[in-house]
Amino acid sequence: MRNRNLPIIERLEITDAGAEGMAVGRFQDMVIFVPWAVPGDIVDVRVVRKRKRFWEARLIRIIKESENRRKPWCSHFGICGGCRWQNMDYSTQLFYKAKWVNDTLLRLGKFEFPEPLPILGSPGKVSYRNKMEFTFSNRRFLDEGENADDPEITLQALGLHLPDRFDRVLDIQHCYLQPESSNKIRLAVKRFALEHGLVFQDLVTHHGFLRNLIIRNNQEGDYMVIMVFGEYQPEPIHLLMDFLKETFTEIKSLYYLINTKANDSFSELEPILYAGQEVIIEEMDDLKFRISPLSFFQTNILQTKCLYKVAMDFVELKAHEIVYDLYTGTGTIACFVAKHCQKVIGIEYVERAIEDARMNARMNSIENVEFLSGDVLQIMNQDFIAKYGFPDVIITDPPRSGMHPQVVKRMLDILPSRIVYISCNPATQARDVSLLSEKYHVRKVQPIDMFPHTSHVENVMLLERKDQN
Repeated sequence: MRNRNLPIIERLEITDAGAEGMAVGRFQDMVIFVPWAVPGDIVDVRVVRKRKRFWEARLIRIIKESENRRKPWCSHFGICGGCRWQNMDYSTQLFYKAKWVNDTLLRLGKFEFPEPLPILGSPGKVSYRNKMEFTFSNRRFLDEGENADDPEITLQALGLHLPDRFDRVLDIQHCYLQPESSNKIRLAVKRFALEHGLVFQDLVTHHGFLRNLIIRNNQEGDYMVIMVFGEYQPEPIHLLMDFLKETFTEIKSLYYLINTKANDSFSELEPILYAGQEVIIEEMDDLKFRISPLSFFQTNILQTKCLYKVAMDFVELKAHEIVYDLYTGTGTIACFVAKHCQKVIGIEYVERAIEDARMNARMNSIENVEFLSGDVLQIMNQDFIAKYGFPDVIITDPPRSGMHPQVVKRMLDILPSRIVYISCNPATQARDVSLLSEKYHVRKVQPIDMFPHTSHVENVMLLERKDQN
């Protein structure tokens, strides 16, 4: 080691990959987290932050490359945090995602569980997302050697936030996460804005005309574009929206909304339909689903089919059974399982999502589903159960934060025969299932990769009531 304050560790062997895309090595008794490295690499690193139980380090040089290392295809790799595992062979990515699920359940789960089933990889490795959100900034991230005072440099950006930096945006030239039309639309919007002197927002003061660009698409190549403006200025709004309408025939639904708040959340704001149809339609198997401007919809549609099939196979529904679908969103899972059971009750906090769920059911002529808007804990009380009947099955797909402990307690009071728990965060899933294990056995565990080239992983668990054995 050199320099007590910022030590360099030479020839560190990378032995693991962890959460948030970090590679992991060990120096003496200390765990070292290193971004952009690959298990099997031998590297020199500089320690940049010391914690009690681990150190964070920056990669200086690769002494020996891992056999699992691959050449990244994206010019933004190493700066953009979107696809941190591009430099890792896909089968290796799957190995570490599955390992993370198993390790997390062992570390945090106070319950027994069977060996997880082999992780299901994504059929699409690039262009798999159907939604991207980009941010305008009047001061982009500068590459090494660039000077902000250089009059030849354009400081405006339309791209993605740097990891953990709300005030820095990387100007994206080409993103491989969405189909090519997404790149064409984004670059054309930026070019048009610069040519017409439209003001990009200041991310510190939150002032500025242009704030966000959201691009959604379906498998048929239909696009929905939502422009977010920081001020209501009718003339430039119409100018830009007319440009989009006239230039891109693939844009079937064109919206804008005005966000004058200090933060970028806009779920409570009212989108204004400028041109085209209100929604675009996505199809999965024999079902159709509405994608509206603010509705949640799984972003990897091909893998979503796989996810829902796993849930269906796990639960083994019977025609007489009642299902509660918690955190139902726009009702996609409820609609999938409806034809296999007597009735499905979907509960979701977001009123707009419930409106879409009801329309999805009507569009698919599904009559044995009912959707209710409100907090799961408040809705799922004794009166609710008396009205709709005790569920034989509960399917739950909560946000990353998992379920409220009182919701888990309510499920233990209700005691359905089976629970299918879908999670995008195995850590909070392990916490919740630990509480449920008082009265449930874990019967199946299935990791699913929804987001190639990232460390994120989805996990599905089947729980069965103990007194049934």
